[in-house]
Amino acid sequence: MLELKNITYSVKDEQNGKRQTILQDVNLTFGDKAITVITGPNGSGKSTLIKLLMGFEKPTSGKIYFNGEDITDCSVTERARKGFTMAFQQPVRFKGITVKRLLEMACGKKLDMDGMCDCLSSVGLCARNYIDRAVDGTLSGGELKRIELATAIAKGGEVFLLDEPEAGIDLWSFEDLVKIFERLHDKTVIIVSHQQRILETADKIILFDNDKLVSAGRKEDMFKILSQRPSLCWRNVKENG
Repeated sequence: MLELKNITYSVKDEQNGKRQTILQDVNLTFGDKAITVITGPNGSGKSTLIKLLMGFEKPTSGKIYFNGEDITDCSVTERARKGFTMAFQQPVRFKGITVKRLLEMACGKKLDMDGMCDCLSSVGLCARNYIDRAVDGTLSGGELKRIELATAIAKGGEVFLLDEPEAGIDLWSFEDLVKIFERLHDKTVIIVSHQQRILETADKIILFDNDKLVSAGRKEDMFKILSQRPSLCWRNVKENG
């Protein structure tokens, strides 16, 4: 189980020297074998929360626990060893590294063609067309996003953190993306998204606004709340869904 207790995160404004609060006194529990989708307007702290969970940022105050262990001060590497995996909103490019090498680094072993096919076919890519390509600017944003998701699957783990996984995926159907989430349903999956179809895959939905946790609950209950707050995110969900 992954828990956040009284998490606050603030940064110093370089212009006026004052501290700006990004997240304030957040208390959350993410259950095992469940998909949680975090939604809300831009700038409400959703992506910051994912970075805090992965260890890219440290909370100003509060604690993060994983299976009862305080991991607040654990590095990204330490969390990865504990089973944390993250896919970014903007995929990272790796100049000089091929797709094959990246997947092998992720899973920690050599992969034959069948293994490559298993990883890449799950995100709608043909292994033969991609394993020797470099993970750099020669790939489109959508291709990079799919390869990043394939890398996350190859790495495995217990906690999957996905920041707007649909970003850049235009021609690849959401149904294929949803199948990936279903494949990970025996893990702790935390997704940041505005997309209605992705929200529908959730066991739990969390709504943020103005640096605060507004509400969290079962999908069915949260859809009622979202439909009553179109200025926050439901409009975006409907338009993009």
